[in-house]
Amino acid sequence: MNKPSGKPDARRSIGIYGESEAAAYLLDLGYAILDRNWRCRIGELDIVARQDSVIVVIEVRTRRAGGRFGTAVESVDYKKQFRVRSIAEVYLSMNKLHGSRIRFDVIAITVKQADSETSAFEVVERRHVEAAF
Repeated sequence: MNKPSGKPDARRSIGIYGESEAAAYLLDLGYAILDRNWRCRIGELDIVARQDSVIVVIEVRTRRAGGRFGTAVESVDYKKQFRVRSIAEVYLSMNKLHGSRIRFDVIAITVKQADSETSAFEVVERRHVEAAF
C-alpha cells in the first residue's frame, strides 16, 4: 500500500540520516565502504565495508532522543542478527568473497531535531559496537 503523498515518512528520513552519518564516520576511521543498502530477495544490508582484510557488515540503528522503545543497540535482537547473517551469506556468495574474514558491527545513533536550517536532525550520541554479534 502506498503512503499518501504530501507528508514525508519521518521514520524513514531519520533512518536515511543515520545511515549517512554512520557511513561518514566509518570513512573518517579509514574504512572502505563497499556497499550501502545492498538488497537481495531476503533483505537488506545497511553498510558493507572493509577494514584492512576484514569484511565488516554494519547494522545501523537510529532513534530519536527520549524514545520509548529502548535503545538502538537493544533493537538488534536475535531475529535481526540471524537475518543479517543470512543476507551476509548471500552477499559473500554473490561477490565471491567466501573465505573472507567477516565481522558484524552495530552503529547506534541517537538524534534530536536540529535547530539549524541545513539539517533536520543533529546527532546526540553515536555508539559503535564492534563484533556485536
